[in-house]
Amino acid sequence: MDLLRSLPIGLYLEKPLTWLHRLDPRVKLGWLMSLILTPLLSNPYWRIFLVLFLIIITSLALIPWRVQKKQMSWLLFFSCLIFVMTSFAPDGLIITHQPRLPNSDIIINQPTDYQYILYQIGNFKITRRSLDLAIKVSTLIFTLIYSSNLYLLTTAPEQITAGIEELLLPFRKFKLPITEIVLTLTLALRFIPLVLEEIQNLIRSIRTRAINWKKLGIKKSLKIWLIVVERLLENILLRAEQIAIAMEVRGFTTPNKHQVQWHQLKLSKYDFFVLLLLLIFWIGRLTIGNG
Repeated sequence: MDLLRSLPIGLYLEKPLTWLHRLDPRVKLGWLMSLILTPLLSNPYWRIFLVLFLIIITSLALIPWRVQKKQMSWLLFFSCLIFVMTSFAPDGLIITHQPRLPNSDIIINQPTDYQYILYQIGNFKITRRSLDLAIKVSTLIFTLIYSSNLYLLTTAPEQITAGIEELLLPFRKFKLPITEIVLTLTLALRFIPLVLEEIQNLIRSIRTRAINWKKLGIKKSLKIWLIVVERLLENILLRAEQIAIAMEVRGFTTPNKHQVQWHQLKLSKYDFFVLLLLLIFWIGRLTIGNG
């Protein structure tokens, strides 16, 4: 089991360099925030469009299939599972209740073809409300997770922090610790692979011992997993202490005195073209995607 390969969450894809890699991180951050905000109060058609849009962008970026399969397939499966469960959940079970009004013998014919119940299997049924809720939940989960993961996949941690620092520079007038916040974000992004590596090593150590979980029972199994979690926390804190010692040895005192610029951010003509597409994207959301 290799978590660093099977669950590449928050990891940067260094090669191959796609056109998404070459875009300015500030432009990509604007697209990310747009993909996160536009599903709010939008209609189901716009939410479905966002899912298709992300799949098309991933295909046009020519990201290797081995990466797409590990990131997209499980997320699509999970979203489809949520869609099926939510379709039956809100109005799915028939519950007997006492009507508020007395029974009437008057039969009112439906003048149109409108039907609230779209599909029914025994006591389970799919209604217009449940279908709408299923589309909203499943597409929202896919859009939020995959768009964030695609951003981290095609943007180096140093580029992310440099872009955020450039965008937050005006807030320095209010004496906000922008550099400290950016440094914390950089260390957090660099720490994600270390956490996955520690989890991977602990799981491998348990598998090599060939523990028979059925004979142990629930109580003893929980004790073992508590020991594993405790050991994981100890290893993570040890890694954090090692990083702190390494920074102190190199004479690091404050981020303002020890700034290192890895990337010189400069908007190119392709970045301006993508920003124009972002403007068209928002116009489409305000005109077509309103709920």
